Amino acid sequence: MITVWLPEAESEDLMGGLPDGFRADVWTGGELPATADEVEVVVPPFDVEDGALAVLSDLPRLRLVQLESVGVDWVLPHLPPGVALCNARGAYDAAVAEWVVAVVLAQLRTLPRFAGAQRDGRWDYSHSDSLEGKTVLVVGYGSIGSALRPVLEVFGAEVVGVSRRARPGVRGAEDLAALLPTADVVVLLAPATAQTAGMVDARFLARMRDGALLVNAGRGVLVDTGALLAELTSGRLRAALDVTDPEPLPAGHPLWSAPGLLLTPHVAGSNGTAMAKAMALVKAQLVRLSRGEPLVNTITPDSY
Repeated sequence: MITVWLPEAESEDLMGGLPDGFRADVWTGGELPATADEVEVVVPPFDVEDGALAVLSDLPRLRLVQLESVGVDWVLPHLPPGVALCNARGAYDAAVAEWVVAVVLAQLRTLPRFAGAQRDGRWDYSHSDSLEGKTVLVVGYGSIGSALRPVLEVFGAEVVGVSRRARPGVRGAEDLAALLPTADVVVLLAPATAQTAGMVDARFLARMRDGALLVNAGRGVLVDTGALLAELTSGRLRAALDVTDPEPLPAGHPLWSAPGLLLTPHVAGSNGTAMAKAMALVKAQLVRLSRGEPLVNTITPDSY
């Protein structure tokens, strides 16, 4: 019997029950369950405090940390040697793609302006922009980018993907600087790594064309917040952010009132469908583990 820690009591129902040969306990990031000496698989909760993850090193039989999330930067510093780490790549593709399309359309069609006019009781007629004919540059082109491309193309947009390494249909990171001035919309989907932290700095933003839209559904630390605030304040660029640095955004932070910014509280992947997909992936992973089959979405230096 293999013991697995799930992040909440509802997780087992969400995955349609545990596979044969498993028993579950719940660890919400606080006090350790009584099965600490037996647990072999941990699915940590999204909102676990950073310091709480240090207990992973105290679990003598731990062999797999399976995430419900795609990002792994929050777990990597606490992963014990020899323990496998797998993410939920693919579970949030449709949800995040929906969010990106929603905020791009909202900004291009100036929906925040009209929402403000509605609150004020003003009939504020004006022309707005269109996604048709726009060039959308997707930085960090993986499974989410692959899901996003056909949706954007339905609206008549041209999608250009950029990844660390070039591959058929996707440009390499060495081309990014030359591509930025050609894009009407720049979508960030890259993970947080030592190489990507702060990549969207003043130089990056200066290469974007006047009036361009920056969309961040990756990680807040990708963007130099001060540099972005300078561009928003000047009115040269617009942005839509689902993630920020710092996060959560504290009261009184200048991003709250920055002009040209549409801000959401890290909800791009948050819908019932995505969570069900994530837990279905966890269940399938447990089956592979019990059968001795190769795990999927394993994080290695080459994959992250």
